[in-house]
Amino acid sequence: MKSRRTRRTAVSIVVAAALAAVAACSSAGGSGGSGGSEKEDRAGARAATGVRPIAALRSAEKTTGNADSARIRTTTTMGFLLSMTTDGSLAWDDGISGTVTITCTGGSTAELMRRLGTTSMEARYLPDAYYAKMSGTFAARTGGKHWIRYGYDDLAAVAGGSGALLKDQMQNTTPNKSIQMLLASGDVKKVGEETVDGQATTHYAGTVEVADLAGRSSSLTASRLAALKKQLTQAGVGTETVDIWVNGRDLLVKKTEKATTANGTMTQTAHYSDYGVQVSAQKPPARDTEDFGTLLEKRGLAGPTS
Repeated sequence: MKSRRTRRTAVSIVVAAALAAVAACSSAGGSGGSGGSEKEDRAGARAATGVRPIAALRSAEKTTGNADSARIRTTTTMGFLLSMTTDGSLAWDDGISGTVTITCTGGSTAELMRRLGTTSMEARYLPDAYYAKMSGTFAARTGGKHWIRYGYDDLAAVAGGSGALLKDQMQNTTPNKSIQMLLASGDVKKVGEETVDGQATTHYAGTVEVADLAGRSSSLTASRLAALKKQLTQAGVGTETVDIWVNGRDLLVKKTEKATTANGTMTQTAHYSDYGVQVSAQKPPARDTEDFGTLLEKRGLAGPTS
């Protein structure tokens, strides 16, 4: 019985991470605005070839941010732990909102989900929380409720400092943050012209110091930031490569992030289309919803982990 409870709780925590990863398709961190830092300006001044990429990216950051919504398709792999795809629409004009379908396609997470009746689930993002619809098998083991509610304040209970960062991302991350990441890194170059999803695009790339950027771009307290850096070190995460493709309308078309971790290579690719699309997300019925924090308390696992 105890092992079953542990397994169900583990799935709930993994789902939390997976849902947060969807919002992170916008980025793993970002600077707090479209303006450039001194580091960006120094990077642009080092060579004439650096000026035009930075100016172009600033324009793309502003245009993408002002679009307010888009359809998003992502593919994510996290070493042996997880492979998943997502498909749906998100809006960011008033916090993150929208509905997506998440499908676990491989890794140990997919096996856990398979044991509980499904490897695919609907996720709804709302300004105060996000919701995951689990299988009937899972519901039968948790009092008949199909939805799990993850309040953003509960994310700290998932993984300490990194959970606090996920909370910050879920409430503030938008697709243009990927562009802000490159601008804030001071390491950005124009790779060339390429066709992506049938569109003519310009490809830019750079390398980001994950912990340093998280410290500059989030509202984490000193203790949370210290915990995050410790977790990143333990996970073997140092730098991350970021590639983005921008079309002729200064809109982000594709983004790829790649990092090495203790569990293997993490890669996420996101495709953006239909900017300005109408997005809706309704809160599931309360009688069919279990709160994530309550679920942890019932199993004696409440409180942050480090």
